[in-house]
Amino acid sequence: MEIVHVYTKKRNEFGRQCNFSDRPAELHVDILPDPSLASNFIERDPCDIPIQCTQEMSEHEVNTERFESDTRGINHVEGGWPKDVNPQEMEQTIRFRKKVEKDEHYFSTIMQLGSVSHCIKQNNAINIYQEYFEEEEVVEESEEQPSAKTINVFRDPNEIKRTATCLSWHPDGSCKLAVAYSSLGFQNISPDMSYDSYIWDIESPNKPEMTLKPVSLLVCLEYNPKDSHILVGGSYNGQIAYWDTRKGSQPVEMSTIEHSHRDPVYKVIWLQSKTGTDTFSASTDGQVLWWDIRKMSEPTERLVLDPNKKGNLDNALGAISLEFETTMPTKFMVGTEQGLVVSCNRKAKTPAEKIVCTYSGHHGPIYALQRNPFFPKNFLTVADWTARIWSEDIKESSIMWTKYHMAYLSDGCWSPVRPSVFFTVKMDGTLDVWDFLFKQNDPTLSLKVCDEALYSLRVQDNGRFLACGSQLGTATLLEISPGLCTLQRNEKALATAMFERETKREKILEARHREMRLKERSRSEQSKDEDTKEGDGEESVEELATRTEAEFYEIVEAELKKRVDPISFPR
Repeated sequence: MEIVHVYTKKRNEFGRQCNFSDRPAELHVDILPDPSLASNFIERDPCDIPIQCTQEMSEHEVNTERFESDTRGINHVEGGWPKDVNPQEMEQTIRFRKKVEKDEHYFSTIMQLGSVSHCIKQNNAINIYQEYFEEEEVVEESEEQPSAKTINVFRDPNEIKRTATCLSWHPDGSCKLAVAYSSLGFQNISPDMSYDSYIWDIESPNKPEMTLKPVSLLVCLEYNPKDSHILVGGSYNGQIAYWDTRKGSQPVEMSTIEHSHRDPVYKVIWLQSKTGTDTFSASTDGQVLWWDIRKMSEPTERLVLDPNKKGNLDNALGAISLEFETTMPTKFMVGTEQGLVVSCNRKAKTPAEKIVCTYSGHHGPIYALQRNPFFPKNFLTVADWTARIWSEDIKESSIMWTKYHMAYLSDGCWSPVRPSVFFTVKMDGTLDVWDFLFKQNDPTLSLKVCDEALYSLRVQDNGRFLACGSQLGTATLLEISPGLCTLQRNEKALATAMFERETKREKILEARHREMRLKERSRSEQSKDEDTKEGDGEESVEELATRTEAEFYEIVEAELKKRVDPISFPR
């Protein structure tokens, strides 16, 4: 049984009725001072008064009238078109606009009409918190010296160390770093060597966040840019596998060994597709294979890098590096063991047409190949003892190159935020930062990262952090100075002018060399024709040599007879 007690109270005992509407200030009570109460107080003497060196202020609060603004749309019908132009037809309206814009008085009329826009601006409510320069990328150049500092070091937790062959940043926020560990020495893999690769949290270097367990050592590993939970990796035995971090350490699916590469997979790249499940891989077996991770029983497409364009796998060029630019969905480039860059067209109908052209200029395998993020026609290659910048229009030579170093270069990449900056790592454990607008003969910054050789390099999307992988499985996280990761004033225009100037210079030299070769060829053909004409009806080369030899000995005998003492010159 529930006991309820009800309290009752009259309305006039509640007090004044509340009124929450906006109204002007009202005076309800005015309490005046009472002189009779002064006798209850004693004046304090002495009195301590603190004094500050600032003006005393009092706090006041007041309720002001609130102004509410409302955004409303209006019905607008486009008018002012001539009778022969239908406003609903886009082609007619575009054609009419172009015709009007070519008129001589168009510019002056628009400028006159635009002068009254201040009246429209005055009628708009002003947002006092508006950021006017939030999209401004260009900043003032600082006088700070280029520098870099080590943030963290991630070491291979296994006793038998492997090489950190590939690095991949997490696409969302870049708080994680995936590292592929492998031993690239042929038949030097110990039976006790671990096959595991790891995902590290950049703030926790003591223990990896997650372990990936492939069936063979991972040579390359890449995050999916559309789904950050998925990674794809290429193995030492030629297989392709992908992981979903939500499903554990074991691979979700792998390619079958009979339809995979025959050599280690050195590079794998995600393709730009609607499903986000397409990828392609390259190996030193001379093949480029395309995959859909939803069905990895066999590749969806195959290309053999045969320079003779016959699709013969025995003559194929071994692939070490890959390049794919999302703005050019049909084009891709392959760096080979023989020092050639092969430019390919995926949508070509025949295998011979898929290999478009080649670029030659290196003496050894091309370990890094990447297009400039701001100027896709220019790409960077890193091989042997130098790094080279190429233009798609110049086939015979690179347009810019670094000096030849004493140590072998093993990897490199462009800065994602500055078009004139790129990074290279060397076998002596040195990281070089190049800014060709500032200095071209030497790197802007050269930093000794570790004592062992560096094999891999990857820069974060914001250009501020970069990671270097070493021969002993150590991944070093570095933070570069703001000047190297902040777009400078007029940098894009200056880089454009630099690339155009160097491309033009190489085109002139290429035309000059072509002209000299043609002249030399025509001269040699002309001399051959003359020799052929002179040789008709005359003695052969053997007869000419015999006659010349006989004449030589006759001259020698004549000289000997002139001597006084013929015994001193026996025949």
